[in-house]
Amino acid sequence: MQKRVFLRNIIRTLGGLIAAYGLYVQYFGWFLLTSLCTGVFMASQGFYRFAAIDTDSESFRPKAVSYVLASGLIAAIIGPQLVKLTDTFFSVAFLMSHLLIVAINPVDSFIFFAFRNTDYLVTEQGEEKPRSRFEMLKRGQIFASILCAMIAYSMMNLVMTSTFLAVIGCGLSTSDVADIVSAHVLAMFLPSFFTGHLIVRFGARRILAVGLVMLAIARFCALEGIVLKNFFASLIMVGLGWNFSFIGATTLLSVSHKPHERGRVQGMTDFFVGAGVTLASLTSEGLMNYSGNSALEGWAAVNLAMLPLLCLAALALFFLTNKAIKNERI
Repeated sequence: MQKRVFLRNIIRTLGGLIAAYGLYVQYFGWFLLTSLCTGVFMASQGFYRFAAIDTDSESFRPKAVSYVLASGLIAAIIGPQLVKLTDTFFSVAFLMSHLLIVAINPVDSFIFFAFRNTDYLVTEQGEEKPRSRFEMLKRGQIFASILCAMIAYSMMNLVMTSTFLAVIGCGLSTSDVADIVSAHVLAMFLPSFFTGHLIVRFGARRILAVGLVMLAIARFCALEGIVLKNFFASLIMVGLGWNFSFIGATTLLSVSHKPHERGRVQGMTDFFVGAGVTLASLTSEGLMNYSGNSALEGWAAVNLAMLPLLCLAALALFFLTNKAIKNERI
């Protein structure tokens, strides 16, 4: 694990240096290359929640996932403040901000090099032949967990990507956008301090179902009107729904496969989640720009697009729960 973290941070450090150089020479191509490095970094970062699961007892797993995601709240608070302090440090705007990324980046490498727990390396495979990815997806719990995680993250990204255009297009200010996004980020990460405890008490399925309901409520809040309070209500509910759904689905996934299959299942999960988020980003832009003749109609189309996917996730979760009650002990 330490070697993979070190390689990941080398890529991110390289990205920060390329970004700084691109800003200095004012060449957009270098900045695009930086985005590629950042994408690799972010893709591997998602596995931290799985690392926390693999090294903890089954009873503590929901809390471990929650605490890992709660760290996003710290980043959401500290990150913008660091940008404010460094954006005009040099004559080239934001040059120091990217150099600061290079300086901070090695910190988690030092943390992982101090990590000595190797329990997660025990595969417990024995003589059993590992199942193919298709065979694992045929098991209802794995399929439903991946589907719900993908839909929860994609729906959050679908709405979040178009929020700026919708708020400005509906006559509100950029200051309103900043406040709405801040409230959304708080709603995404702040509940993580207790979501794991709720899962331990009520079960992953129930918390996941509550998260899907919250995402549905967010849709109705957005369609109810375009005044400031509706945007706040919608984005806050999207953040809460994502938190409950994503942590619930991740916890449910952790008990749906055998120990020696964890790498294959986890990689497959993040592949589908990443693909869904990418598609949602492209879809959000298309809906905002080509649905009707106004930002209002585009915003309505974005929120209406959530309905069929939320229904699909709810059906998968319902049939999974029903089957588990009859045939499985999880």
